[in-house]
Amino acid sequence: MSNALIIIDIQNDYFENGANPLKGSYEASLNAAKVLEHFRENHWPVIHIRHISKRPGSTFFLPDTVGSEIHKHVFPLKDEKVVIKHYPNSFRDTELLKLLQERNVTNLTVCGMMTQMCVDATVRAAKDFGFEVTLIADACATKDLTIQNKSITAENVQNSFLAALNYFYAKVVSTNEYLS
Repeated sequence: MSNALIIIDIQNDYFENGANPLKGSYEASLNAAKVLEHFRENHWPVIHIRHISKRPGSTFFLPDTVGSEIHKHVFPLKDEKVVIKHYPNSFRDTELLKLLQERNVTNLTVCGMMTQMCVDATVRAAKDFGFEVTLIADACATKDLTIQNKSITAENVQNSFLAALNYFYAKVVSTNEYLS
């Protein structure tokens, strides 16, 4: 079985002073960097996902902006593939599935941002494509949301989405659990 690391949208706009800052993005990026280093040390495949928005009226991940660049904590090495996407699902209209199949990857380790959007969509699609997925909970981040005039804290959003993915779609673990 071959394992690959997928780092989803850890981009500057999700950090302090970015166009769409998330709660805990800095800490999540440090945990993602630890997992990334583990993959690099073992010479295992790493694929970075970078969202570039083409949606009219979008306010972040705009083309040719510093905000859309991958954050320095997980910046790709020259031999690491970067897949550009325009939708939450990292497989939609991208070369991701082909890249994984060419490398005979069967297991994915996933981390990134936002938990309730691009991470969720990608993990569910990965399972549908037959991959076994391990999701690094504390290497993901999200933000406060509202629905029907109710506020949901980022912590509750994070826990709810991770709980929903755990069991069938992914094995959800912490960075320390994964690395030990």
